[in-house]
Amino acid sequence: MSGGQAADRVVETARAAGLRLVRFLYCDLDGVVRGKATGIAGLGQRLQSGIGLTVAMQGFTLLDRLAPVEGMGPVGEVRLLPDPDTFVIAPYAPHTGVVLADLTTPQLGPYDVCGRTFLRRMEDRAAAAGLRVMAAFEPEWTLCRPADDRQPAWEPLDRSLCFSSQGMDGAQDVVDDVVGALEAQGLVVEQYYPELGGGQQELSVRHAPALRAADHLVLYRETVRAVAHRHGLAASFAPKPWPDQPGNGCHLHFSLRDLDGEPGCFADASGAMSRLARQFLAGVLEHLPGLIALTCASVNSYRRLIPQAWASAYRAWGYDNREAAVRVASPLRGQEAETANVELKACDASANPYLALGGLIAAGLDGIERRLEAPPPVAVDPHLLAEDERAAAGITRHPANLAQALEQLEQDRVLQEALGERLATTYRAVKELDLQSFAADDPDLEYDAHRFRF
Repeated sequence: MSGGQAADRVVETARAAGLRLVRFLYCDLDGVVRGKATGIAGLGQRLQSGIGLTVAMQGFTLLDRLAPVEGMGPVGEVRLLPDPDTFVIAPYAPHTGVVLADLTTPQLGPYDVCGRTFLRRMEDRAAAAGLRVMAAFEPEWTLCRPADDRQPAWEPLDRSLCFSSQGMDGAQDVVDDVVGALEAQGLVVEQYYPELGGGQQELSVRHAPALRAADHLVLYRETVRAVAHRHGLAASFAPKPWPDQPGNGCHLHFSLRDLDGEPGCFADASGAMSRLARQFLAGVLEHLPGLIALTCASVNSYRRLIPQAWASAYRAWGYDNREAAVRVASPLRGQEAETANVELKACDASANPYLALGGLIAAGLDGIERRLEAPPPVAVDPHLLAEDERAAAGITRHPANLAQALEQLEQDRVLQEALGERLATTYRAVKELDLQSFAADDPDLEYDAHRFRF
């Protein structure tokens, strides 16, 4: 279907559904979903020409402070150009549709500070190698209720136990509405369970090609937050919403297929990883110290990445090792080749999913190009090993904070080249302003600022 035909289909569907507004959404460099909306009368035109947006927006932080980036001030404009294939009717907002957008130049050409464009470039790079990257983000989120005259103003919905049926019962009305809303938008729900923290939920959706997987996370976050709000509650995707509660990860699962969609290039019929898959995994491990600046992208992220919290604190991999940064998941019996996948645990929802997944692809492809070999898998909690044992096995701690991760990212030639100078420079400027904003070491400010931002 041509672009014009797809746009016509969106207009026809929107009018038939009685929509009044359609939101053009994008995810900024600080992981915040932003956008503008068009009235239905102008939808057809704006699907073709986009909506104007100040060029400064990609320099904004999660506190709405503008990073000092050359060319990102009050002068200049980009366009929010929607991808008609992402159009959905929002089940949680009356008479409203949603479409995900690229940031483009005013002439509708590629804009080098657009995360979605970056991920598309990395998909093209994988395709040139004969590969299609499949992925799924697996978000954890904390369902919160208003606190009674206390600070902070919100608290976890309950204190239920991990995987407990009581936790399911307490959240059932919200979760049922979330599932219905996701399915109405074409996202296939795979599993649901209450997680370890009070009010913490985990609900996974089916994998998709990389760009669609990142799109799905944006729609997922929008849906969960809005449904919770309609129940008088709030949903936090923050990496560490409270100091005394487990953090929220957004684990990134990935696998490789050939361009025809066949999974055999990643694992054989027994589920054993192929040499190509092991090289891709080795590339992810090689670049993980810098990649974490894209996947654990906030000041708050590094409160989660601590030993023995099942979040991963070490650069290591293993089979079903949930304390390793990279876990090779057990495939399903009878579907070994189709379900074999690898999970990056060092990832959370403060990340721009397009940057996180694009960076992962760049790292993995470098592993294939250089035929890297991963170190032996780790079959124990890495924290229980002596320091000399970890050193001998090539196991290192993650960066201790966002500043250290940014330094690693800046030193990573492969990731810098993949991002491109303009995107890499702007990303760093935004994150450095975050570091300055939270430099006072005021935990309350940090927790409050991050709790409901993502």
